[in-house]
Amino acid sequence: MGSELITERPPGDRVTAADATSAPATASDAPTEPRPEIWFRRRLDLRTQLREVWQFRELALTLAERDLRARYKQALLGFAWAILTPLMLMVAFTFVFTRFAKVDSHGVSYALFAYVGLLPWTFFNSAVSSGGSSIVNNMPVLNKVYSPRELFPLAAIAVAAVDALLSVLVLGVIFLLTHTAPHVEGLYVVVLVPVLLIFTLAITLATSAVLVFLRDLRHALPLLLQFALFATPVAYGLDAITHNSRAFLLVYSALNPLGPVIDGFRRTLLFGRPPDWPALGIGAASSLVLLAASYKLFKRLETGFADIA
Repeated sequence: MGSELITERPPGDRVTAADATSAPATASDAPTEPRPEIWFRRRLDLRTQLREVWQFRELALTLAERDLRARYKQALLGFAWAILTPLMLMVAFTFVFTRFAKVDSHGVSYALFAYVGLLPWTFFNSAVSSGGSSIVNNMPVLNKVYSPRELFPLAAIAVAAVDALLSVLVLGVIFLLTHTAPHVEGLYVVVLVPVLLIFTLAITLATSAVLVFLRDLRHALPLLLQFALFATPVAYGLDAITHNSRAFLLVYSALNPLGPVIDGFRRTLLFGRPPDWPALGIGAASSLVLLAASYKLFKRLETGFADIA
């Protein structure tokens, strides 16, 4: 039998890749986890990601068109369901909150007051509900066709936007029936809508990514949205929550940007006043921060979508 030459490496001398490949491996030397220097660290380039999303925009439109056709093709009332949902909620709110709760609508018809609040809420609710499960529902497409994964929740938001536009048509009819005219300050909606879109996109991206790994969230999501409906000034005014406390209003606007957005719709369209700029500004800043965090979370988790599904 030959003798083996055993050499001892001086303390502090690092093992190189060449030494590692030439040295005999034993069971005790086998690593229990990857070396830190080869751990996967994903660097996100926002410009590259947005450019890629833009390049695949036609796929997002195709997905949105497919979802619209699948939702209304065999429905007896078709696109009328997009209008009936906020209308039925308006009727229910009007019956309950005018007979029992006595909500102060500040001199305008409560039906109009409630419907203006329901428009942004219905868009948000529909986008989060369908967009939250968009990744799971599109796994066969996701695993066969390469595309930015965020296209799927974006397509769901586009479908919710189409429904919201149809619901806006009914708003004009309600104005006529209540003998009310929208104020010129309603042009401020061009400032309110981007805040609504940013907050909706943030919640939808985070929900769609987390739901892939936590399937129980699919059952909990409707309950959470129902709770959010009554925690948001949809059936009542924002002042009913904040009680005219500026400090609480600003804190609430940071936690729930839908509050100042819905209040802004009512202030501009119904009362001819500009939005509450401090509350809306804090809500917009909070939405941007949430969107950045949600998008980072989405891109971190998307590498495991195919494996988990």
